[in-house]
Amino acid sequence: MKQITYTRCGDYNIPNLTLSKTETKPLGKYGRMRKKYLQEHRPVLWNSMILSETLYPHLREIDETANRRMKQLMSELLASAPAPDKETRQMTWVQHMNALKAQAEEIILTELIFN
Repeated sequence: MKQITYTRCGDYNIPNLTLSKTETKPLGKYGRMRKKYLQEHRPVLWNSMILSETLYPHLREIDETANRRMKQLMSELLASAPAPDKETRQMTWVQHMNALKAQAEEIILTELIFN
């Protein structure tokens, strides 16, 4: 266990707290969304995770899980609602794929980001 040292500041002793070395790999879209949600709507959990150094591993896990879930949902949605022919009806295909992506993203936001 690490010994905590203090710095005298007037009449108060302030602990010299430092975080251990963490990865600096940038977060993806869903990790950043989860981070913003925790900051704005769950500040106690946010602070607790920062102090226990579990925030960035949690955000990375959420990001990876959301990306895997997005691929899975897109394939399931495409199987249940096949896309029109891409070569003859390009704009209809784009519209269909965007609608499926919006559906999948709404499920991901509900399941992983905002709970």
